[in-house]
Amino acid sequence: MIKVFNLPDLGEGLTESEIVAWLVAPGDEVTLNQHIADVETAKAVVELPSPFAGVVRVLHQPAGVVVHVGEPIVSFDIGGAAEPDSAPTAEDAAPTPASGPALAEQREANLVGYGPAVESGGHPQRRARPGAAGTPVPAADQADQRVVAVTPAATSAGERPRSTPPVRSLARDLGIDLAAVTGTGRDGLITRDDVRTHVTESVPAPALHGAPESFPEQGAALGAAERETRSPIKSLRKLTAAAVVQSAFTAPHVTEFLTIDVTPTVELLDSLRADRRFADAGIGILAVVAKALCLAVGRTPAVNTRWDERAGEIVQFNHINLGIAAATPRGLLVPNIVDADRLDLRGLAAALATLTTAARAGTTTPTALSGGTITITNIGVFGIDAGTPILNPGEAAILAMGAIRSQPWEYRGQVALRKVLTLSLSFDHRLVDGEQGSRFLADIGSILADPARVLTMV
Repeated sequence: MIKVFNLPDLGEGLTESEIVAWLVAPGDEVTLNQHIADVETAKAVVELPSPFAGVVRVLHQPAGVVVHVGEPIVSFDIGGAAEPDSAPTAEDAAPTPASGPALAEQREANLVGYGPAVESGGHPQRRARPGAAGTPVPAADQADQRVVAVTPAATSAGERPRSTPPVRSLARDLGIDLAAVTGTGRDGLITRDDVRTHVTESVPAPALHGAPESFPEQGAALGAAERETRSPIKSLRKLTAAAVVQSAFTAPHVTEFLTIDVTPTVELLDSLRADRRFADAGIGILAVVAKALCLAVGRTPAVNTRWDERAGEIVQFNHINLGIAAATPRGLLVPNIVDADRLDLRGLAAALATLTTAARAGTTTPTALSGGTITITNIGVFGIDAGTPILNPGEAAILAMGAIRSQPWEYRGQVALRKVLTLSLSFDHRLVDGEQGSRFLADIGSILADPARVLTMV
């Protein structure tokens, strides 16, 4: 019996996802919940499990294609093993019509809790990433060509180069075939450095003694393909763009700056690293700023609120889910630390390490990216001193921390070389008055300038 698996809603009501890579090919036998594909949503790269045990008959969509929720992506034969050389027929592989018992069978093919199948076509034509493998799939309204059997050359588990979703995404963006890349990681795993090295080695060196006539004349026009490169707006970039536009044009932003001497905090961190009880805790400046922010929120709760336009209410959060802006190969992610206000310094450092590792590996879950109440962005890691961060939609404040620099500074009536840091706080002026925002920023600065001041705040 043939079962058609439709793309499920992978969380947060997302309407489409991109198939990053297939881990199976037609003819492969799979087990229930076996990882069969990597799928990229607007929030994360997730592993797609098989809802059936059986034999893969048809891959309806190639890797690199954006598919709408409810559209068929793979068909399984769950009635028994298929002959190795048998090819699926259009009759076997065709999605069942969206009516009667056939519709009920399609609905069975959706993962539990992921929503019903889409009953009618009407989606725009799917967009394939330039250079993606596989045969382009026509629009849903072209019924005479609605099923395409895709058999990429290297989709079977035994032939597929070993790599992680972020590395595959990088290779895809650079137009690199991973089959041509030599992996230097453990057991031949292909790393980001391997992909970059392959790009460098693949570019021919310029001729050192080229004839003058071999160079184009000054001002000569480049071909259209050389002047620009186009790529579709999708996945995380689309979500990020929508979020910042909504935030920028909905919440009236105010940004304040505070430059402080954080030498005592730097000395505190040095002493913790020298203490064997904290040597392996990994406590850094971000953890200290996070703790200072949590303490300051207790004195100015207005920064930990949300404006509910529909209900006509201001929502006051009595907990802190601290978002941490993270730059990843996929783009900007803001996973959050749940109940950060209940963690001590060691706990915050551990949570930050876990969060950062998941973000870099591309394993951050959609759940971890929702529910934040206030955010920190560390632009100092890029050598930047200050900025005007845009609020996460639904949050009242975001704190940007700049780079720590050694600068001449007034200290005890004299000029001395001190460790200096600039903080930038953006807040929603509908929720936070200037006095409240200033007091909140000043409290964080006071803690970082003199960590002992915490005793006066708790």
